[in-house]
Amino acid sequence: MSSNKTKINIRVEKPGFDEDQDMFPFIGTDDGDELLDSSDLPSTLPFIALRNSVFFPTIVTPINIGREQSTKAIQKANTTAKYVAIFAQRDASTDDPDEDDLYEIGTIARIVKMMRMPDDSLTAVLRGRQRVRRKSLSKKGGYLNGKVELLKYDLPEDALTFRATIDSVRDAARKAIELSPNIPSEAQMMLDNIDSSSHLLNFIASNLNNEVISKQNLLRENSLAKKATMVLELITKELQVLEIRDQIDTKARGDIEEQQRQYYLNQQMKAIQDELGDNPNKAEIERLEKRALETELPEDVTKVFAREIARLRRMNPQVAEYSVQLSYLETLLDLPWNVYTEDNFDLPSVAKKLDDDHYGLEKVKDRILAHLAVLKLKGDMKAPILLLLGPPGVGKTSLGKSVAEALGRKYVRMSLGGLHDESEIRGHRKTYIGAMPGRIVQNLKKVGSNNPVFILDEIDKVGQSHRGDPSSALLEVLDPEQNSTFHDNYLDVDVDLSKVMFIATANNFGAIQPALRDRMEIIRLDGYSEEEKLEIAKSHLVPRQRKEHGLKTKQIKIGAPTLRAAIGGYTRESGVRSLNRQIAGMMRYAAKQIAMEEAKSVTIKPDMLETVLGPATFEREPYRAGKLPGVAVGLAWSQVGGSILYIEASLSPGKGGLQQTGNLGTVMKESAITARSYLKAHADKLGIKREAIKEQDLHVHVPEGATPKDGPSAGITMLTAMASAYSGKPVKPYLAMSGEITLRGRVLPVGGIKEKLLAARRAGMKHILLSKLNEKNVREIEARYLKGLTITYVETMREVLDFAL
Repeated sequence: MSSNKTKINIRVEKPGFDEDQDMFPFIGTDDGDELLDSSDLPSTLPFIALRNSVFFPTIVTPINIGREQSTKAIQKANTTAKYVAIFAQRDASTDDPDEDDLYEIGTIARIVKMMRMPDDSLTAVLRGRQRVRRKSLSKKGGYLNGKVELLKYDLPEDALTFRATIDSVRDAARKAIELSPNIPSEAQMMLDNIDSSSHLLNFIASNLNNEVISKQNLLRENSLAKKATMVLELITKELQVLEIRDQIDTKARGDIEEQQRQYYLNQQMKAIQDELGDNPNKAEIERLEKRALETELPEDVTKVFAREIARLRRMNPQVAEYSVQLSYLETLLDLPWNVYTEDNFDLPSVAKKLDDDHYGLEKVKDRILAHLAVLKLKGDMKAPILLLLGPPGVGKTSLGKSVAEALGRKYVRMSLGGLHDESEIRGHRKTYIGAMPGRIVQNLKKVGSNNPVFILDEIDKVGQSHRGDPSSALLEVLDPEQNSTFHDNYLDVDVDLSKVMFIATANNFGAIQPALRDRMEIIRLDGYSEEEKLEIAKSHLVPRQRKEHGLKTKQIKIGAPTLRAAIGGYTRESGVRSLNRQIAGMMRYAAKQIAMEEAKSVTIKPDMLETVLGPATFEREPYRAGKLPGVAVGLAWSQVGGSILYIEASLSPGKGGLQQTGNLGTVMKESAITARSYLKAHADKLGIKREAIKEQDLHVHVPEGATPKDGPSAGITMLTAMASAYSGKPVKPYLAMSGEITLRGRVLPVGGIKEKLLAARRAGMKHILLSKLNEKNVREIEARYLKGLTITYVETMREVLDFAL
């Protein structure tokens, strides 16, 4: 019998409901063996489909009607002969069952009473009468209905064996009622009042805690003898479960009594040990007090430690809180409250260390050296938080490690990517089981210094959830005016973070919380040019990979042309991670050749890269000089570097329309409209016929349509291409340009100048047009990168056209 019910009851899944509810059965006044006559039934009966339950004959139970088709069926039955056929569903998740979704054998029931519930649903009290077999099914009228065939039980041939089986079923049900604490004793009386064998079997079968398929097998069985045997087997299995559960409960009660006994004896032992002065917990407390005396703790921490160890002394070692308190005191003593490493303020050696570890990044290095210079002069400067902002692979994290090594400070890195829980920063209250400090305090404890270089990696990837917003918790950590009193929930004392040199890294500035951005000083790392990547590969990547692959200097040679080909054909990134992987591929190729004794040394040449690394991943379109009007060359920038950008313009007969293609963004489309408006307004001065503008459609196209393009840099390039198309004059060869335009005819500055000029030089361009305001950006670029380029600065769009056409 089901042991999780408060009464003997039937678990029925009501149509339209997805969860079981307990319904209380009512025992009829007769023995339940009264059979129906088919002449008493209408030819077609309404059907009701049950989910997760089987309805048995002789059982009276209320059913909540939820589904619309079931509501119509029960209302139809109530207004006619009050009979309804009930069938169990094969799949409870089916909301609109059909013939194949219902079992063939069901039960015909009579409506005893209909009730309207407060939630406007119907509850029908049904009394099962007789088993039926479904002969047909229809959905006519919006509900399930059909014809049925009445079924009768086959009477047992061996009456004595059958009676013995029924007695065994009744005895097993009594034992189940006795063993289950949740079934009331009144259930015993209900069993004793059932005289009919079929009624008894149906009543017990409906209350068994079994699956629908098992109950459906019981309903389908025609032989009373077999049905009795099946019920006996099922209730015996459930009785075994109840007996095992009773044994477990008895043992658990015995264990609890034993624990109480041990607690009493432990208390007696503790009292005796206190009298004799031989308490092992006393030794543990004395060890902590000795450590506290040897550790230079701040005054407020000393007071907290004294208070908490007094609490520990009063605690019973057997309670769970004792170990929590002991762990808390250990953490207090493990933290480096007044432990500092001595800084190395030999700035020339610091500069040399940074140069050895990182090629380029001159602005970044100068900013770090300036910061250290102030720290050297002032001594206890409240360190501003540095944010190294740039694309992946440019060396942000490794730069922080180099700073730590150069200064002689301890280094600790904390990855914030995917952090969603505020308690990861501030810690948990120590009253919780398993509580621990936040990761800031944990890392200070691990590094053993109160002034490390602390890298907060991927600060732009901090998330938030129902557990709080870690970005807001970081505000106190990264504010120089507040972090001297950082509060960790676990420690419940202030921790001084003002001596920690925090360096945060991020890829996306916009993803950082605005209040957090305000507390950090931004140092941008824009990525490396191809020339810088070449130097990094020669100075750092090749020697490192050679060492990691167990190769000697003489065993492999990779020349600058090979590295340049690998950079251009196999990588497209701001940093050097992908390049590092390609160099590792070359090393593996050489290692295989040498290990298999196919060669003593390997020289990898550019024409071998396809064999070593596979086909080139990227193809760079070279500049092709031509005399066709309407084609101009612009300069583009992306996070992976610069490139040249062709802009094509052509005319066709029409009404002066403008069409733009090439996957252009909003800003580029607006630049095209602005350029055309300028040409229309100044056509006479520029030597363009107004009829050409009015009577011809202009089509502007930027090749590589699969690549999205946007930004204001192509403004003067679009202007030049349009003017060339309208005037029929080709653009000067080997000329590239970049600049934003206005309706007034001004040329405004743009960004990414270094990357753009390097891309122009790689493409073989000779003349460059830039805004006059970009001259200061060009002066920051080393002269060797500009060799072979003639840069002309312009202020107006008229100057652009005069030079370009």
